[in-house]
Amino acid sequence: MTEEKYVIAIDLGSNTLRVTKLACATDTFIAAYEKIVKTADMLESTGVIHHAAVDRIIYAIKEAKEQIDFSSAVVKAVTTEAVRQALNSDEVLARIAKETGVIFEIISGEEEAELTLMAVKFRLEKLHYAARNFILVDIGGGSTELIFHYGEKTLSKSFPVGIVTIAQRYETLDDIEAVLPKEMLEMQMFCAEVYATMGKTEAFIATAGTPTTVAAMKLGFNYETYDPKKINGTSLKQEELDVYLKKLLSMPFEAREIAVGTGRSDLIAAGILIFKEMYRIVEFGSCIVIDDGLREGLALKVCANSYTG
Repeated sequence: MTEEKYVIAIDLGSNTLRVTKLACATDTFIAAYEKIVKTADMLESTGVIHHAAVDRIIYAIKEAKEQIDFSSAVVKAVTTEAVRQALNSDEVLARIAKETGVIFEIISGEEEAELTLMAVKFRLEKLHYAARNFILVDIGGGSTELIFHYGEKTLSKSFPVGIVTIAQRYETLDDIEAVLPKEMLEMQMFCAEVYATMGKTEAFIATAGTPTTVAAMKLGFNYETYDPKKINGTSLKQEELDVYLKKLLSMPFEAREIAVGTGRSDLIAAGILIFKEMYRIVEFGSCIVIDDGLREGLALKVCANSYTG
């Protein structure tokens, strides 16, 4: 009887640390952990990741190790836009490695898109979702990836527009709404170029914190009761975003924090505006929300590479 092979994948994003554990033999995700760590807090104005954010990351990794059995698993950890941008990324990752034993690799936007696509395709197959081609939008804290998947051909590009960077760059939601067409112009041009050469896709798929949070609100979940199994495959119409943004903004601050997670309410509001603009750019009135993303894709890839045969 062969020993069961496990992979633990860690994704350190601009706002959240996400961990998952995958049993390779069955392609079953058996444990998950998520914590808001605000990696990119003040990065926009200072250019560095602050020691308080590093403290939060280290605490979260240690907490994840208490909740998930890391022993006898291959551990792979990646980080994205915030650490790509930070002037002090080397010393930040050195300190995390020293205090937790977890060594992070900074990956490119292209690698991020490839791994996210792998996770989403895996989930769509499990859901028996039939679209042959689709556009996948991954709205992160520090960047947004546009991934056009046409059967065997995939075109993707990463843009440095994310919910944390936009929320920190502009003071009010009205300011954000006014500047988004300009901030997202490169995305619109890229989308138009791909559509002109490849044709419009059959479906619009969205992943990451903002789409999944809005889907959770639609289904009646809050941050604590969130259930990814229920979120996967949820359909969201563009006009629904206005409804849930209005609902979010009408809540008292404490209720907002319960609904979408401590320290996330302002970011999610900015994210909803980015998400709403995305519908216009990709020319769809509705989208399918998928919870799986970078951490799941990373785990699937490591399993495939390490344990084939």
